[in-house]
Amino acid sequence: MAGAKEIRTKISSVQNTQKITSAMQMVAASKMRKAQDKMTQSRPYSKGLHAIISHIASSHSEFHHPFMEDREIKNVGFIIVSTDRGLCGGLNINLFRKVTLKMKEFSDQGMGIKVALLGSKASGYFNHSGIDVIAQHAGFGDNPKPEKLVGAIKVMTNAFLKGEVDAIYIAFNSFKNTMVQIPTVGQLLPLTKDDNEDGKGHHWDYLYEPEPQDILKVVLDRYVMQMVYQAVLENLASEQAARMVAMKAATDNADSLVSDLQLEYNKARQAGITMELNDIVSGASAV
Repeated sequence: MAGAKEIRTKISSVQNTQKITSAMQMVAASKMRKAQDKMTQSRPYSKGLHAIISHIASSHSEFHHPFMEDREIKNVGFIIVSTDRGLCGGLNINLFRKVTLKMKEFSDQGMGIKVALLGSKASGYFNHSGIDVIAQHAGFGDNPKPEKLVGAIKVMTNAFLKGEVDAIYIAFNSFKNTMVQIPTVGQLLPLTKDDNEDGKGHHWDYLYEPEPQDILKVVLDRYVMQMVYQAVLENLASEQAARMVAMKAATDNADSLVSDLQLEYNKARQAGITMELNDIVSGASAV
């Protein structure tokens, strides 16, 4: 059994760590509320834009943007959104596992894989996986800006326009609630038709002014940007929620460990006192 002094040192060390994890839990809770507000405010715009784009893909416009063209898939691109920091439980690794399984499905069919990575954790994981990384960016902070995403997104969409990839998927953690974050992999390009449209065979289109090609180019570029930006906001809220839960678990575990160490310390001190009493009694008997 360890000595009482050594156990006291361990208790002090665990309590200091507990203070840190408790502080991190409170910070993550505060940041989660801000991130959740920003994510929630952006969702209606993203949902409305997605509905418009789905309608456009379902319409019979004379002009068809390359983003709307179905073609034989030989190469697939993935935009993977991760966190910049750790200490958020299995948030990143659960997403990476799901993405890896999706990549394997395509690879087994003989398709090539290219990835654009957003977040340092994705860079650290996929840069050593042998997968073709064509773009990466990290350091978004707690207040990500859309303009910081432009570079990585442009590299991937340009690859799509050049025919270097034939489909683009986006992977991120979707925020459901504080306890549940869902690893999500969805198709971004080419645009898919709205499966919820009422009445099959109903043909309609928007009226464009001045020209459909001018308007659609701007709208479709904005759509891709907004979908990726929304994914970053979802992932940020998921990150803070997962970190808050992880730090709470660490704080609770520290409580349990301190209790166990305190019990061990009491036993060690009792054993020491008993030994001292035995020495006293033995000495008195010898006299």
